[in-house]
This record gives sequence, C-alpha cells and structure tokens, in this order.
Amino acid sequence: MHIKNNIRQKTFYIQGLRSFKNSLPKNVKKILNKKGFVYSEILNRWNYLVGNEISKVSFPKTFKPNGKNAPGTLIISAQRGNEISVEYSKNTIIEKINSFFGYKVLNNIRLETFNNLKENINKKKMHISKNTTEKFKDSLKSLNNEKIKKSLIKLINAIQK
Repeated sequence: MHIKNNIRQKTFYIQGLRSFKNSLPKNVKKILNKKGFVYSEILNRWNYLVGNEISKVSFPKTFKPNGKNAPGTLIISAQRGNEISVEYSKNTIIEKINSFFGYKVLNNIRLETFNNLKENINKKKMHISKNTTEKFKDSLKSLNNEKIKKSLIKLINAIQK
C-alpha cells in the first residue's frame, strides 16, 4: 500500500483491481450519495413505472432528496392540457416508485407544464456562423477515416440549417 501525504486527506492505493465506487471522481460520488441513482432509475424505467398514457404526456424533470435517509420530491413536466390526468395519478405514481425501490424514496410530486415537446426541442437549436463551420471543415481534412469525416460533415450541415 502506498500513502500520499501531500494532500489533505490520506489516500490508500492498492495495487490491482479496485472497486467501481473507488474509481469514480469525487463529484460523481457526491451525486450518487445524494440519491442520484434514484433519478437515473426513474428516467430509465419511466414508461414501466407510470404506464403508456402518462409517459406520453410527461417526463421526470428532477429529483430533489430531502436528506440522506428521508424521502424526496420528484418534479414532473407535464404537457399543457394533460396536467389533470397526471395530477390525479400522483398517489399511484408515488406508490409504484416506492414499491419499485423497496423503500420510501418519494413523498411528494410537483408538476410543471410545458407547451409542446417539439417546440422545446426547436428552441434549443444551435446556430453556427460560417467562419466556425469553415474552421471545422478544415480541421476535418486531417482525419483519415472517411466514414467519420462524412458523418461529421453531415452533422455540421444539419446544425447549420
């Protein structure tokens, strides 16, 4: 074992394999310790947890834990006009998510509305000037792989439109 003494905390280095938890950066560990895995699991299984009808008109926006062992609040974005159906199914969503994890993860759900998913995506379009696209295309000339070069040129053209 090697010990580093030149930093504030002493870190032990063991030769060979180390656990996944020890290989993560400090910022990622903080997020996981604050129940960040809960939000990722809810995102991955949203359709399964709430059903097809609700998943078509809503999606989980954020998860705010109240403490390390206390249940938190899930913020759901619901499409305008369909908030009532999501509002009426709040209790069933909380029950399904808590039963999925096996302990009380949620105690509250807040709703936010949005007009249309396509409008939100269109607002986030990027615009790149002609000078920067020329710089990108010049830097692509040094690439050896033709497939990557063609796909990056298509991406630049799609963003430019």
